[in-house]
Amino acid sequence: MKNSLHARTLFAAGLIAISMPLSSTARPASSLPSVQTYGNISVAAEGVGPDIILIPGLASSRDVWAGLASGLRRHYRLHLVQVAGFAGSPAIPGQNTQVAAPAAEAVADYIQHQHIKAPVIIGHSLGGEVALMLGARHPKLVSRLIIVDALPFYTLLLDPTATSETARPRATAFRAALLPTPAAQMEASQTTTIARLAKTEAVRPALVRAALDSDRKTVADAVYELMTTDLRLELGHIIAPVDVVYAYDTLYGVPASRIDTLFHTAYAASPQVRFRRIDNSFHFIMLDQPEKFSQAVQDFLDADRPEKSPPP
Repeated sequence: MKNSLHARTLFAAGLIAISMPLSSTARPASSLPSVQTYGNISVAAEGVGPDIILIPGLASSRDVWAGLASGLRRHYRLHLVQVAGFAGSPAIPGQNTQVAAPAAEAVADYIQHQHIKAPVIIGHSLGGEVALMLGARHPKLVSRLIIVDALPFYTLLLDPTATSETARPRATAFRAALLPTPAAQMEASQTTTIARLAKTEAVRPALVRAALDSDRKTVADAVYELMTTDLRLELGHIIAPVDVVYAYDTLYGVPASRIDTLFHTAYAASPQVRFRRIDNSFHFIMLDQPEKFSQAVQDFLDADRPEKSPPP
């Protein structure tokens, strides 16, 4: 297997990742609390305790967090975000060509209007990009960022010397090619892509359907935005700890050390950053390795708790 497989896989993961797992821990939509809308996001809140905001990835449903949420909601108040236009949610008519940046501002508005004090933000893929934007542009609003298999500049996967400007032609071509793709071709393409994003075969059909149910223009605009937005320049503005969970599998065709270097280098400007690699997983870590993923998240959350004083 060629070494370029890893780059192709992660690039697809970052740009065409979709998720709506049919997990046994998922609850029917009717049992969810009422949903509030802010800008281009909607948020469903549940549970009681310290606040955690969970942001899914490109073309993803909030249900991607079903497994993680089943454990966390016993001790935390969860705010499950859905970005308009993804996974069957209606697109916003006349929306500008940005998706992630408006979502970050909408989450900031939600935090302030709901008087939420310093929540933890968990973001997967594009949701990780939104979390980084939020932490950099509204640093006092968050207490911790947990970034799941996301880089601050996705085009590094194609060209380690890339800049936002040099990425623009490739991003423009990608968006132009995606918009007119016939439905049958899109379905075939997504089936192939999902096989590279989720190692667990049972979840793949639902993931394909979630992608096909997403608004094509919203997805294309989000892809362009991801490819041309370099957040490495903003990482130094983040004052909250940044925890990065990323996947590795031998099928990537490169040594694990190369993936380690990729993530560590990309986040080098983060003042407070920790990493957790989860092996035997593709991009959807929460589906491929749910127990290890939940434990990693809990370990990061536990880092926020004050240490108990030793007994006298």
